[in-house]
Amino acid sequence: MTLFVDIVPDDAPGGRSEPKSAGGSSRLRSIGTRVGLPLLSVLVFGIVWQLVAVSGIWSETFVPRLGTVWQAFVDMSTTHNGIRGYADYYWWEHLYMTLRRVLAGVVIGVVLGVLLGLAMGTVGWLRRLLEPWLTFLRALPPLAYFFLLVIWLGIDEAPKITLLALAALPPAAVATTAAVSAAPVALIEAARALGASRAEVICDVVVPSALPETFTGIRLSVGIAYSSVVAAELFNGIPGIGGVVKDASNYNNTPVVLVGIIAIGLSGLIIDGLLRTIEHRVVPWRGKV
Repeated sequence: MTLFVDIVPDDAPGGRSEPKSAGGSSRLRSIGTRVGLPLLSVLVFGIVWQLVAVSGIWSETFVPRLGTVWQAFVDMSTTHNGIRGYADYYWWEHLYMTLRRVLAGVVIGVVLGVLLGLAMGTVGWLRRLLEPWLTFLRALPPLAYFFLLVIWLGIDEAPKITLLALAALPPAAVATTAAVSAAPVALIEAARALGASRAEVICDVVVPSALPETFTGIRLSVGIAYSSVVAAELFNGIPGIGGVVKDASNYNNTPVVLVGIIAIGLSGLIIDGLLRTIEHRVVPWRGKV
């Protein structure tokens, strides 16, 4: 067999400058697809919404015009007629309070969930003991136990943060347990054969192999906790975006409800993007091993 390799300088007349431009255009197409398609879907949704609102099929209480929603956003961002924002807070102050509650609840729930999952994945009897309780808690909707938390802890910050922590704990624990249990047996046996202790096997083999799925569990925990914000801010939730949505719904103030929903959704997308970036940095071997 004869192998012929033509080596041509990049700047030569017959060089390989074309693949570079092809690669550049491919990257541009990829970026355009990632950014353009979501923007296009938002644009189409907005047009359809406006057409339905203008057509009068439903009243503006159900489907307000985009201009009305925009005016609600402006009102929540400014002082108008002597009123500061909504309930004396601007929308970003409401969002800040919500994010602060979510952060506190998620940190508590995720840390406890990951530690619990690590313990359950490595100790068989502990998994059999605690797994039914985790499944029971995971199946409960937040409102099912929020009223109990209010009775126990009052209506201040404690029940809100506790609710978010309880919502975030089961996904992190279940994902970590499954990831630890699925650690490659061959690598574990090889580490033991080389004289590694149980703690060294867990730290050097089990934890790195479990990290990708653990991060998936963390992202699920954040999403579930964030989706429980309105329930967590059901009582004494102002300032807070969930409290705004609940209060505005009491008066059929649909534009303000939509502004709150959009703020929750967009901030959730940003948080998930940050978690993806952290995951790529912390677990660069995901999908490569």
